[in-house]
Amino acid sequence: MTINDKLFALRSIMKQKGMDALIIPSSDPHQSEYVAAHWQERTWISGFTGSAGTVVITEDHAGLWTDSRYFLQAEMELDDSEFVLHKMFNQFAAPYVDFLSENLHKGQVVAINGLMFAKSSVDGIKNTLEPLGINVEHRHDLISQVWADNRPSLSLTPIHVHDASFAGKTVEEKLSDIRQNITESRANHHFISALDDIAWTFNIRGNDVDYNPVVIAYAIVSKVDAHIFLDKRKLNQEVFSYFEQNKITIHAYDDIIPYLNNLSEKETVIVDPNICSQTVYEAINAQIKHDASIPKLLKAIKNQAEIAHIRNAMKKDGAAIANTFYWLENSLSDQTNLDECAVALKLAENRSKQEYYHGESFGAIIGYKANGAIIHYHPEPDTCKKINAEGILLVDSGGQYSDGTTDITRTLALSEPTSEQKKHYTLILKGMIALSRAVFPAGTTGVQLDTLARQFLWTEGLNYGHGTGHGVGFFLNVHEPPQGFAPAHSERGRTVHVEGMLSSNEPGYYLEGQYGMRIENLIVVNKFKDFGFLSFETLTLYPFDKTLLDHSLLTEEEKNWINDYHQKVWNDVSPLLSGEIKTWFKEKCDPVD
Repeated sequence: MTINDKLFALRSIMKQKGMDALIIPSSDPHQSEYVAAHWQERTWISGFTGSAGTVVITEDHAGLWTDSRYFLQAEMELDDSEFVLHKMFNQFAAPYVDFLSENLHKGQVVAINGLMFAKSSVDGIKNTLEPLGINVEHRHDLISQVWADNRPSLSLTPIHVHDASFAGKTVEEKLSDIRQNITESRANHHFISALDDIAWTFNIRGNDVDYNPVVIAYAIVSKVDAHIFLDKRKLNQEVFSYFEQNKITIHAYDDIIPYLNNLSEKETVIVDPNICSQTVYEAINAQIKHDASIPKLLKAIKNQAEIAHIRNAMKKDGAAIANTFYWLENSLSDQTNLDECAVALKLAENRSKQEYYHGESFGAIIGYKANGAIIHYHPEPDTCKKINAEGILLVDSGGQYSDGTTDITRTLALSEPTSEQKKHYTLILKGMIALSRAVFPAGTTGVQLDTLARQFLWTEGLNYGHGTGHGVGFFLNVHEPPQGFAPAHSERGRTVHVEGMLSSNEPGYYLEGQYGMRIENLIVVNKFKDFGFLSFETLTLYPFDKTLLDHSLLTEEEKNWINDYHQKVWNDVSPLLSGEIKTWFKEKCDPVD
């Protein structure tokens, strides 16, 4: 079926059921960012493969709403279909709801699948449309009636235990921390639906979703017991015994609804309405207390064991990148037939040689020349660009290791850069350094810190359309809420940065049709002396491209910071290199004048 064939079939069902519009989100029943193939309904109906976007289908319109990270990608992927791109300039808004309020009239019906929408999202949609007399019905799974053939099944890959020597805390300790929060909230239970929250809580990992080592499951932690709901076929005897030893009761995945139905009306369960789906929320028989997911807040603060492991993972990751970029330079000089996909494959190959490697933390973004301006571009074999010894190459990639998750971006000049390219790169780097060096009082939020990374671009009338950084998991999701650096009052912008939080620091600049530039390190919050202030420690280990620097724009303090950083990179990564690569790497880490 073509995209237009799918639309025709879906509209036929909508007409039969008296539905005037249908909203299809990017999420799954667990409100995940990266979604198992079985639940990629928005991608299936529209052909748009980006990780963020919402589809609205009416009788005479098919629209996709997405933010600036995906404008160019969406234009290309929607080109051969009826779908129209609606550009969102605030990625945290819901303009598709405004579209419906302006294009439907009283008495018409909007359908959604409540399993795919968070409780808070459904409330927001209803609060806008129902006062206008537009009905919102959230118990319709229309996509399943069209997408029956060739729909992928859910994964049955085995679950494994993430050893406490890596996690820094046993499952018993984590359950104790969660129960303390439950008690303080005067509740009896906590319902957990986010897949990474569940993986963290029980120290388990899986392979149910691409790039995220999570397990499709639900969980309930109570004052005296704990329950996990999953497909039991994924459990071997070792994991069965692990759950049994830690007094965790195993249930079938589909038993979550009847279990929630049977909770006592006299008891209270803590539920995060931004994560719990509407369908599951309605099944809860107990009293409901709205609050943030307890594991989300606990896991955001990395313990000392985790931070020590991450430092080690960064050394391995830096060595893997060094081997890849050395190969890249030699391939260019040898005039080898090279393309973006080959670079992505070589990165994965070199990471796979490192101890405790489990896979990529996301699909590598390898953007040559104009493709670098497509912020979340991922090369595909049939369409990727050939790379020559000229222009700008953006490389954003990461690995999943038992001892940490990495995410690093470097921008490379493959030939002598222009003065404009040097200027743009140096302004970005100055912003990254400013955020890296920040000293700030306790209570400072992401929106306050975000400005530090943009200030030098702003003085030239330049900007970038994405947040400056996101939280990062520990052998978990590479995008981990709640903290980060963002200009809007999103969760990332509102969240206070506290000691132990790990985030990315990644300002950029994108010149459509020409090139994209981004530089990214991971940074962790540390105490600053004894004054109630905090600072950042840079954990990522790889040098910057010195050929792209405009030295006239750098202060002596900034040059010293670069030189100190390069020296640390050399000290930590060079012992993992040898021969010609080590000699080559030494020159990359040499100080700037």
